[in-house]
Amino acid sequence: MSRALNISREPGGWRVPGLSNLHSHAFQRAMAGMAERRTSTGDGAHDSFWTWRETMYRFAARMTPDTLHAVAAQLYAEMLEAGYTRVCEFHYVHHRPDGRAYDDPAEMSLALVAAARETGIRLTLLPVLYMTGGFDGRALSPRQARFGHDVDAYLRLFETLRARDCDELQVGVALHSLRAVPEAAMREVLAALPARTPVHIHIAEQVGEVEDCLAVRGARPVEWLLANAPVDAHWTLVHATHLDADETVRLARSRATVALCPTTEANLGDGLFPLRAYLDAGGRWGIGSDSHISVSPVEELRWLEYGQRLAGRRRTVATGAFDSVGQTLLAGALDGDRATGFDADDEWLLLDADAPVLAGADADDLADRWIFSGNRPLVRETRIGDRRLVADGRHLQAETIAEDYRRAMRTLLAD
Repeated sequence: MSRALNISREPGGWRVPGLSNLHSHAFQRAMAGMAERRTSTGDGAHDSFWTWRETMYRFAARMTPDTLHAVAAQLYAEMLEAGYTRVCEFHYVHHRPDGRAYDDPAEMSLALVAAARETGIRLTLLPVLYMTGGFDGRALSPRQARFGHDVDAYLRLFETLRARDCDELQVGVALHSLRAVPEAAMREVLAALPARTPVHIHIAEQVGEVEDCLAVRGARPVEWLLANAPVDAHWTLVHATHLDADETVRLARSRATVALCPTTEANLGDGLFPLRAYLDAGGRWGIGSDSHISVSPVEELRWLEYGQRLAGRRRTVATGAFDSVGQTLLAGALDGDRATGFDADDEWLLLDADAPVLAGADADDLADRWIFSGNRPLVRETRIGDRRLVADGRHLQAETIAEDYRRAMRTLLAD
């Protein structure tokens, strides 16, 4: 269920709905800012997503259940302070670094569940199926060994986690990508799922992925998926950056949600999603912070619009039901709620009405003022149900969580 864009003035500030973060790799928060040095070595080579992965693999190799818990708790507290009240965790660091399962195969997943409970954020846990290293079916590399499952083991993990579903935890599935999940395995997993299970997948993020899919499967990634899977409103396609005109329209008509992650897509040099054409076709979307080089829905929404302005050399691209860009962006992000699997309507933020950048604001211009007036944090309180999790801009357990995070970082960065 998606929530409506309701903005009202309350005694404590401006009340607006909390936002959903549709795509998170929690462990990557620990490496934010640590992949910004040149690693390419001339001869026309340049840094890209594929070179960034080397840093990611090094951090993934060092994660333990304890350090993952500490990093995720810090991240989730930051999300709540920024205005996110739900997060979809696309979780693929399952096993020991050598690929052997923990005594409890769900141990790394349960570290994320514990972090969500500690902070109070609503968690959609998406254990990832990751089987091959490319469209050609090559085996996973040693650095990918802790990500891998066969179908039977993966479905056992899913059932173990699904038994924990509650008002604060939803469990879905994630297919890492078309290059990492063979067609037969995809069909077997989808056939085993209960009705209405959220299904997420990385797709069409890189030009190289599109080229490989064309070469091996004879179709572009989104084109192939729409023709070979029951894509509907329970599906979320992450990135979907590189679409042709036909894919854009067909994806919108499928009623799936696209999870857009503008700060990560910019950081990795991925490209720009065809937002205006997708909106014109009636497409659904939401935002995610993905690699967490930023943990701010304001920045994701602002740069979603700014990227389109730069590409098209025009202003006010994201408009539709509203003439206001800010209202259109917030309403679109709220429409992405369906990707989380939650039906709740009890998550609220209070924005600081006394902040100078909101002086004289009214309900019609508050969204624009919040998104396009700078970087000062404006979330004063965050509430989920009857719980106040953030007060005066700080998570109520911020200090304890931060100290645990500092200890985890010392461990992760030790030689």
